[in-house]
Order: sequence, then structure tokens, then C-alpha cells
Amino acid sequence: MEALAVRLSHLDAEAGGALRVVMFYDTLMRRRVDLPALARASANLAGCVAGIRLHDPDRVVRFSPDGRQAAGPPAPASTTAPITLDDEEVGTVWLERSAPPFPLDELLLDRLAIAVAAVVERYGPASTTMADPALVELAISPGSEDAARARALRLLGFAADLPVRVAAVRSRLPLDQVGGLICPTRPVRAAPVGGVGVILATTVDQSRLPEGARAGIGSAAGPCVSWQQARTALRYTTPRRPVVHYEDLGALALLAEIPPEVARGNPDVAAIDRLVGVPEDLETLDAYCATGSLRQAADLLHLHHSSIARRVEQIGKALRIDLTEPAGLTRARIALTTWRLLGE
Repeated sequence: MEALAVRLSHLDAEAGGALRVVMFYDTLMRRRVDLPALARASANLAGCVAGIRLHDPDRVVRFSPDGRQAAGPPAPASTTAPITLDDEEVGTVWLERSAPPFPLDELLLDRLAIAVAAVVERYGPASTTMADPALVELAISPGSEDAARARALRLLGFAADLPVRVAAVRSRLPLDQVGGLICPTRPVRAAPVGGVGVILATTVDQSRLPEGARAGIGSAAGPCVSWQQARTALRYTTPRRPVVHYEDLGALALLAEIPPEVARGNPDVAAIDRLVGVPEDLETLDAYCATGSLRQAADLLHLHHSSIARRVEQIGKALRIDLTEPAGLTRARIALTTWRLLGE
């Protein structure tokens, strides 16, 4: 590339200079310099004050050709260029040349604007775990346009190439504490939306979820889809199973789509509802459905397996389901899960 620039400079001084400007900013971008370094290098290249302004958050960076921050109020800009991300203007770059603009000033600012946009997209805003609920809602809402969603994610600190998962959380602990626990070293943002805690993160460590909290976790298929999945998965959580990944539900996720009136009218679900008045029976059925074993259910409930066997037999008669048969156990599991979904 350097050899090409030299050859072009012999043929056409302006073309050679243009190529050198492009190479100059390509080098800066490869080195991943920050905004002050970009402004300083641009001022040195242009031989005049160079400035960068970002709209959100409002930030101005100005440097003189001597490498120092420019003092005093900005002089009238001799040339300006917009900084755009996702087809939206997020700021401006300019030169403060006292003489008329030079032939390559526009190209210089175009390349500077591209470099600044790359920095903004790469680093985003430094912030705490808690985020603006409106921004989070924009990122996860199915009605958001792609450009608006991309901008919201960028402002939340997620680079365009990062896969983002959404977790729907219910917890007595503050949401920022939950977010910090399940994602201590990676980008994570949290906000309450519609009565549910929303956590956006690149990865989620479910083993760090605090006791008493429940979480439904969506896939990395995009914030909108992941949020819908996370809300569904949250409905399947129980004290015995406080974390549910939507991807682990498989065909069980279809139960959440059954209209409530249809579910309530099902005889098996109605029979489960009648067990509510006998909490120990409901607890026994839950343990037995979770384990599929009388002995394991007894261990969970700290009872003798013969006591569990008697309870399961009585519950089976009340439900009119043979719980000792695989088909009967499957019916009971589906009915119990569907009944729980009615309460969510």
C-alpha cells in the first residue's frame, strides 16, 4: 500500500495524498486508539485544531496540532462531517482551520468520523449494572425497528458482534445485585420491565443465582426472541427448579400457549387444582413427578418410602390416574405443569 501511495504521488499528488490519509486512519483503527488519540492525531495531520463531539452522552474532545488539548472556546469550523452509526447521526467531527479548507480536509474528516464510530461501537458507554428501563425495553421489544434496537444495545454497552441473552428474574434482592452475581466479569445490564426483572448479558452463570430467586433464561437468538423465551421459561420455574433455560423445555414450551380457559377445563388439570387444599399431597406429587421414583421422592421429602407409596396411591385415586405406570406419570407431570402455568 505504501508503494502504491508513492507511485500515485508521482502521477497525481492529490490521489497519493488521499491514499495516505486512508492508510493513516486504517492504522489508527487497527491500533484501537481512543477518542483523545484520534483527535490528537487528526490535529497533527491537519495542522489545525480537530474536534469530536458525541451527542449521547454529550462529550467534546479538541486537540491542537502541538498534541495538547485545545484551550478556549472552539473557533468556527472550517469543515465538518457527521458521525453515523446504524444510519443515525451520533455526533460530529470538525477542523478549525483559519485559512480556507484544504483539498483533503473532507476526506480526513470522513475517515475520522468512521474511526470515531468504531470506537463508540466498540466500547460503548461505561456504566453500572442498572440501566435505563426505556432503553432496555427498546432493546427487547418486538415492535422496535432493527436500527433502534441496535442503537439501544450499543448504548447499553453491547458491541454489535456480541451474542446477547436475556434473563427474566424474580428476586427479593435488588436487581443490580442479582445481575452482578450471575455475570460478575462480563457485560451485564438490568432493569425492571413490566413487573419482571430483565437482565441482558453475554453469558449467564446460573449456579450463582441467589437463594430464593427464580430465573428464566432465553437463547442467544436476539434480544427480542430471547426476552419472549425468558418470560416463558420463568413461568416454568419452581422452588425445586429455580432456573429454567427455554432451550431445555423442548415440547413442554407448547403448554404455555394453551388458552387458560382450555387448560382449566381439562379434567386432569382440574383434579390437580383440587389438591391445593391438601398441601402435603401437592408437595408429594411434585416430588414424585420430579424424580419418577418413590425412594428418591422420599429422600427429597425426608420421609420413609412406604409413606410416600401410600400417599402416591391415594393421590392417584383422587386424580383417577395410575401413577405407577409411565403413561400415568406423564399425564400427571403435564397436568401439574399446566396447572402451575395458570398461576403465572
